[in-house]
Amino acid sequence: MVRTVGVEEELLLVDPRCGEPRALSAAVLAVAERRSEGDSPFEPELQHQQLEFATAPHREMGEIGEEIRRLRAEAAESAARAGAAVVALATAPLPVRPSVGEGERHSWLADKFGETAQEQLTCGCHVHVSVASDEEGVGVLDRMRIWLPVLLALSANSPFWQGNDTAYSSYRSRVWGRWPSAGPVEIFRSAERYHEQVRALIETRVLRDRGMLYFDARLSHRYPTVEVRVADVCLDPADTVLLATLVRGLVETAAREWRAGDEPDGAGVSVLRMAAWQAARSGLEGQLLHPRTMRPQPAADVVAALLTHVREALEDTDDYASAEKALKNVTERGTGARIQRELLTRTGSLGAVVAECVSRTRG
Repeated sequence: MVRTVGVEEELLLVDPRCGEPRALSAAVLAVAERRSEGDSPFEPELQHQQLEFATAPHREMGEIGEEIRRLRAEAAESAARAGAAVVALATAPLPVRPSVGEGERHSWLADKFGETAQEQLTCGCHVHVSVASDEEGVGVLDRMRIWLPVLLALSANSPFWQGNDTAYSSYRSRVWGRWPSAGPVEIFRSAERYHEQVRALIETRVLRDRGMLYFDARLSHRYPTVEVRVADVCLDPADTVLLATLVRGLVETAAREWRAGDEPDGAGVSVLRMAAWQAARSGLEGQLLHPRTMRPQPAADVVAALLTHVREALEDTDDYASAEKALKNVTERGTGARIQRELLTRTGSLGAVVAECVSRTRG
């Protein structure tokens, strides 16, 4: 049985004239609700300057791409009616003071985490892949963890923060890492051990509930899926499809290893943090830590190793050729971070960068 895949994307709301973020999520969501006659696919996020959508689960990657483009277009149309534009950028290039949304949960987050919550205007992409059981899911988590920094590098789309070039390709991941539960996790070895750790974290009362387990990958608390949360939202929807393809390949490959009794790689959390930092810093422009050795190698070589690692799984779903082509495209043209920097060099204006990215968001 081919595993289903679903994607969640977070988008920024910006002023269509100057590109500055605008706190208009309530207005945009109200328009979307009217247009969809009460069945809107969009939801509010932590900040008023963003909104989120989720696709249905699909088995065909072409269907994922079609739905992402359709939902991005619907978001753009609803935003336009509310006086805004949507853009798939993982951080806002222009200066902004985010405003936390209403509601008891958001108020609790703002009070508990202070400036960490106040500054958290970041947009990620989450990929859900179906698993047969929690035991299989934990087996997958244990065996795919070393590859997650490569996905971060491929999706890097946040070089700017508060009007400045951060020198990172994914600064979103550095901001996101301020949450106490964010980042890579240990090897669990069993669903029982995983749930024990989850209970222990929640019982600290630092976290409100299971929804605040911001691991790079986790068992979803809502669906029978593994949820990979490490990526920036991608500027080009084709890159989102590539990300979803690779995540499904990683899940299937890891599940086969688990069923075969193959031991997970024993890399420690501290080393995985180094790999994630390197991925956030360089994206695809420099070196990454190779998951098998945790030693620096050219990013192109590490990406090729990822494709080789999941090749059998991708061939079984007829996704290998399209993934190989998409990887070649993103390697040659660059990630969203590189595109943003090239736009700034050409235009000299962060506002112009945002304007061009608004048009590129639909693909």
